[in-house]
Amino acid sequence: MKYPDVPIYMNLPFVVMVLAIAIMPLATPHFWESNKNKLFVSLILGIPTAIWLLLNNLSEALVHSVFFDYLPFIILLGSLFVITGGIFLEGDLEAKPKTNLIFLIVGTILASFMGTTGAAMLLIRPLLKTNFRRKYKVHIILFFIALVANCGGLLTPLGDPPLFILYLRGVPFFWFFTLVKEWLVCNVILLTVFYFIEKHYYKKESKEDLELDRQEYVPLKVHGGFNLIFLLGVVLSVAFINPLYIPFMQPHHFSMYLREIIILSMAILSLIFTKREIRKLNSFNWHPIEEVAFLFLGIFITLTPSLIFLEHHAKDFGFKTIYQFYYAVGSLSSFLDNTPTAVTFYSVAKGLVEAQPDLFFDKIIVGGIPEHLLEGIATAAVFFGSMTYIGNGPNFMVKAIAEHEGIAMPHFFEYMYKFSLVILLPVFILVQLLLIH
Repeated sequence: MKYPDVPIYMNLPFVVMVLAIAIMPLATPHFWESNKNKLFVSLILGIPTAIWLLLNNLSEALVHSVFFDYLPFIILLGSLFVITGGIFLEGDLEAKPKTNLIFLIVGTILASFMGTTGAAMLLIRPLLKTNFRRKYKVHIILFFIALVANCGGLLTPLGDPPLFILYLRGVPFFWFFTLVKEWLVCNVILLTVFYFIEKHYYKKESKEDLELDRQEYVPLKVHGGFNLIFLLGVVLSVAFINPLYIPFMQPHHFSMYLREIIILSMAILSLIFTKREIRKLNSFNWHPIEEVAFLFLGIFITLTPSLIFLEHHAKDFGFKTIYQFYYAVGSLSSFLDNTPTAVTFYSVAKGLVEAQPDLFFDKIIVGGIPEHLLEGIATAAVFFGSMTYIGNGPNFMVKAIAEHEGIAMPHFFEYMYKFSLVILLPVFILVQLLLIH
């Protein structure tokens, strides 16, 4: 539906919301630790925006944002969080380069099917346990953030939140598999670079530490493996419970909640059947998903007028080529959350199609926008989320867990100039030059 235009000043709540997410963890870390304070910020910005939308005959846009974007988004993320939190990998492998490489390969593959957050939380503790005796291991965690918490999640809507939001806007589930070349090139290069760096640091380890590590070997054992059945239920629900396969379901209609009901059922079954001891071993708590729920409530409400504005004024911004979309989405995904960034530029692309249809008459349209622009938006949102700790939710979670284990992780800017700018960015540019044009 085409909504009436909104004044430019109604972009301000969304701008303030994303700036708060980017700046407050650095400026007021103690205040920002509390989820209640995050909810407070969301409500302070979200409630006036919602009232304005209701008073200006844009209630339908608000309903769509809350009930057909926010709620499905939170139900999916929350369910994946609960289910993967019921799977615990116990063991202590020998911390050789090949072992760590296998950890990262497995995590990179799992990320697309259990979400970057799920894969990261499943593997980070056994990875840290395996490398407990290693003195040189910061690089392992950095590549883990890049691969498992970000770049691995490109192949399905389950992989990363921006992809799920694009899926909710009509992009077919299996379309994301067309990005397999970008996924493969990026991740193979990063895994290769990691292996050579890992071999270099492994040679610097003391023989005594490596011998102790060998003596402490404990094979991996999976606890709560039955949760993989519930995880498969979520995957199949997202892939097949939609209007394409079930005719009575209609887009932007409450019939769509059939999918969410089944996904939520999988999470409830996981809570019922998983022993508390397993979740305790995983240090499972509700804080991370509460944080996402509270912040994204504010994001989705304040984003609503901005999306309407962007669709009306898309042609005024001068974005037309895939390069512009790729690097604009990538730049903002690095420092803001990649989900609202992807949604924002999706709206820009949609507005371009509506304003200048002749410009795209020969292009394939997917999910309401040209396929080549969608490719740039999706790939950049996922990849560039690894450029900083704040680009994607799991990044800070992995950092916090590593620091809790006594690993001195680089600070915000150090992460960039020692890792992401010198290793990740050249790879992302290469992917664009080779494949996205």
